[in-house]
Amino acid sequence: MTTSHLKPLFGHVTIIGIGLLGGSLGLALKEQGLAKMVVGIGRRQENLELAVRMGAIDQFALEPHRAVSQSDLVVLATPVETYLSQIDLWGKDLAPSAIVSDVGSVKGQLVSKIEAKLPPSAFFVGAHPIAGKEKSGVAHADSHLFQGARCMLTPTPQTNAQALERVRHLWETVGSVVASMDPMDHDWVFGAVSHLPHIAAFSLMHTLESLQERTSQTADLLKFSGGGLRDTTRIAASSPEMWRDICVANHANLLEMVDRYIQKLQDFRELLNKRDAAGLYDAIARAKASRERLI
Repeated sequence: MTTSHLKPLFGHVTIIGIGLLGGSLGLALKEQGLAKMVVGIGRRQENLELAVRMGAIDQFALEPHRAVSQSDLVVLATPVETYLSQIDLWGKDLAPSAIVSDVGSVKGQLVSKIEAKLPPSAFFVGAHPIAGKEKSGVAHADSHLFQGARCMLTPTPQTNAQALERVRHLWETVGSVVASMDPMDHDWVFGAVSHLPHIAAFSLMHTLESLQERTSQTADLLKFSGGGLRDTTRIAASSPEMWRDICVANHANLLEMVDRYIQKLQDFRELLNKRDAAGLYDAIARAKASRERLI
C-alpha cells in the first residue's frame, strides 16, 4: 500500500550506488511515498538508465555534487570500503541539517570516522537492513525486499535524535523491524551470525574444488549434489566485491571467529579419528538443538 497522499518524509533523497540494496530502497521509497524525488548516483550509465525504467529512481547523475547539495537524505549503498572516500568527495556539498545514512553490514569504528568527516551541520545515522539475495545488481531490486526483515540502527552519543527518528521511521515504513545496537557490538554480533557463515560457505566450495582434482574428469562432484549442499552454500553465490570489503573491514573480529571455527572442525576431526560414535552423536545432537532454536 502506498502512502503518496501523505506528506513525504524526505523532499530529496540521493542514493549513492544503485545495486540490489540501493535499487530496492529506491523502489520502496517511491512505492511508500517517502520521498518527492529520488536521485541515483553510480558509475555505469546503462545501470542507472535501467533503474529509471524500473522506477527505482527519478533521475540519475554520474557525479554527486549537485544532487547531494539538494538532498535532505543521502544514503551510501556502495561497498563499505568506499564510504570515507565518498564523503571526502561530496561531504562539503551537504546542505545544513542533511542526514547521511547507509545500508552497510559493517559499522564499528567506521561510524566514528564518518562522523568526524562530516560537516558539523550534517548528521550521520548508521543503518544495516538485514536483507538481500544471492543475485546482485539493480535488475534484481525488489520494493518488498525489506518487509519483515530486521534493520539495525547504530547510533552513537553524537547521533542527532531527530535524524535518528526520521531514519527509524523510514525503515519501519518500508516494512523492516527496527532495533538499535552499539556500532562495535554490531560488528561482533554480525561477524558471528553473518560474516563467519559466508566464510564457511566460501571455504566449503573451495574444498569441493580441491576434491574435484582427485576425481575422474567425467565425474563432476557438483552434479551429484542434493539439497544439503545447495542449502549450506547458497550464500557462496554472494557478491565478491561486497564480501571482500566486509572481510577487510571486520577482519579483527573475523580472525578470532575463524580460529574458533577451525578449532570446532578439529574437535570433529578428532571424534572421526577415534570413531567415537557416542561423541559424534552428542556433537550432532547439540548442533541440531541449536539449529532448532534458530528456526
